[in-house]
Amino acid sequence: SQVTFGSIFLGNVPAHEDVHRCAGQIYGYKGCIRDFQVNNKELFIIDEALGGRNVENCNVPICDYHPCYNGGTCTSDAENWFCECPKLYSGKLCQFASCDENPCENGATCFPKSRRDAVCLCPYGRSGILCRDAINISQPYFSGTDVFGYTSFLAYSTIPDIIFYYEFRLKFQLANHHSALQDNLIFFTGQKGQGLNGDDFLELGLRNGRVVYSYNLGSGTATIISKPLDLTLSIHVIHLGRYLQKGWLKVDDQKNRTVISPGRLVGLNVFSQFYLGGYHEYTPELLPKGSRFKNSFQGCIFDVQVRTSMNQEFKSPGTPEGHPNAGRSVGQCKDSPCSLIKCRNGGKCIESGSTVYCDCLTGWKGAFCTETVSVCEPEHNPPHLCKQGGTCVPLPKGYTCHCPLGTTGTYCEQG
Repeated sequence: SQVTFGSIFLGNVPAHEDVHRCAGQIYGYKGCIRDFQVNNKELFIIDEALGGRNVENCNVPICDYHPCYNGGTCTSDAENWFCECPKLYSGKLCQFASCDENPCENGATCFPKSRRDAVCLCPYGRSGILCRDAINISQPYFSGTDVFGYTSFLAYSTIPDIIFYYEFRLKFQLANHHSALQDNLIFFTGQKGQGLNGDDFLELGLRNGRVVYSYNLGSGTATIISKPLDLTLSIHVIHLGRYLQKGWLKVDDQKNRTVISPGRLVGLNVFSQFYLGGYHEYTPELLPKGSRFKNSFQGCIFDVQVRTSMNQEFKSPGTPEGHPNAGRSVGQCKDSPCSLIKCRNGGKCIESGSTVYCDCLTGWKGAFCTETVSVCEPEHNPPHLCKQGGTCVPLPKGYTCHCPLGTTGTYCEQG
């Protein structure tokens, strides 16, 4: 089996090549290859190959090891795996107990910061500890992927009549840190499902300081990668489009770049909403395999406009125009939710778009870190010493252990 990149052969070489042979035979590599780079340039093993044979998707039998907790169901395909969690649990591995008494308001996503405390991931247009406060968003700020694994995003209604022609214009301003350039989605629309090779999609993102524009019409992915962004510019401008198989991308003052999609198909058939900044899904693995950006955008995106005919005027996405259907943890550009929150007892205010919460020091809990952690609670450090199912009962000074039938001792340690 082999894959060919110009004069680079990955895995094996064709029989007609003049190479050294061992005992009259040539032995090709047998196994899985991922993240292939040449001179610091990443080559997409399948999409950028000029030819190849006998190459299959690599099976990653992660689910054989039962990684999901609390009754979660592990699902895997050739490249990825994820856990589908029961209603009472969340997290990548279903490792978090969910919010039994949900304090969040206005449809916010409740996430357990600990067994006792929750964080409210605010929907579009809301902010605050419990997402009670209404905010006006004219230039959305995306905070990236938060510590709980969720991305900030906006979702607009499906863009109609995008099959044969489209043009997009937008501007963005990067957050002032290195990770904003690494592997971050700007927008996406496509078919949903388990990521078959024929899934149509359209996406734009950032990788290693460059803008990456990709689309798949059902017969292979076409990709344009810009030159590195000029980071002395505070605002970047993107103009991109496609007519049938030909796509083009212009970034800032860089030269226009074009690409022709492989195969013979000429129509883009997408059914999902138009996602800006990130994904609604907790697991991006549910999206088409061609979609490679795992993190949400970090910074501000504004003046997004689209048209699906050269004779049309540019319009903002959404129905009505400019109005998203949904969103999560999206704030107003240059506003700081932490300016309205004061955490107590050494707690640190953490903001993620419109979502805000207090990260408390050891021994404190609650929305504003004003409640002490009882010596009997699981979060207490050090933990209580009750053994063999003994119940910890707090006292004015210390605690005592109520022992179950058949045990005794200060900590129920004796039979």
